[in-house]
Amino acid sequence: MKEYKLSGWPELPVAYQRTAYQRMLHQMSQGFVPLAQLVRASGLSRDVVRVFLAQLGQRGVLMERERAGTPLALQMAARPFAWLRRTVTGTRTPRT
Repeated sequence: MKEYKLSGWPELPVAYQRTAYQRMLHQMSQGFVPLAQLVRASGLSRDVVRVFLAQLGQRGVLMERERAGTPLALQMAARPFAWLRRTVTGTRTPRT
């Protein structure tokens, strides 16, 4: 899965000067972001976001990379309540 980041702030045509696009640009200016996160942040469809990313790529301000590993959310979902088991099995002192 790919992640995207801005290498520079683009001059956008009027069609892209909306809040949804500004949100995506802001997120990509902070670091690499997967497509799904851009879709959630903007509220736009996946296809519209892909077209926008293609526009940024043509302008030469978009960097892409393959996602490094499994997202933290998926790691935690694979081990539900692991943090709770560690907490419960810890040493307890009796209450008086």
